[in-house]
Amino acid sequence: MDVRDPKDCPYFLLSRATLEVTASLKKNFAAAGVDRVKPAYLGVLMCLWREEGLKVVELGRRAGLEPSTMTGLIDRMVADGLVEGSADPEDRRVQRIHLTSEGRKIRAKVLAVVDETLDAVLRGIDGREIERTKQTLRRVLANVQEGVSP
Repeated sequence: MDVRDPKDCPYFLLSRATLEVTASLKKNFAAAGVDRVKPAYLGVLMCLWREEGLKVVELGRRAGLEPSTMTGLIDRMVADGLVEGSADPEDRRVQRIHLTSEGRKIRAKVLAVVDETLDAVLRGIDGREIERTKQTLRRVLANVQEGVSP
């Protein structure tokens, strides 16, 4: 039987790195006084900081999240006072998501925490390596989204 070392498994490495970076972000958000922000919110917040008033479906697409994930995530973000929904004036069944004043106010602090955390966890890694890793991860995501199977 072939028993592999988990440290040689790309899945293990990706999941461990994700868990550790997420834990660091949580800790650093709390230390910076923006503990209402959860790492899971970052994709949505970054999209809304670029363009507010997106439909939930479009926001999820831009943030790379499934529609089923968006409902609960938006509910939590509303409860945390970061976003609010409003009915689309052209179709009242459709929700548009806007930042609250708090969601706008925390932008600089949240982005500073993200930058500082990533600088720390990527310390010692050459910029070219980081770009190559991002390309590789984009390819992995594309493969998964295309439904690549063995």
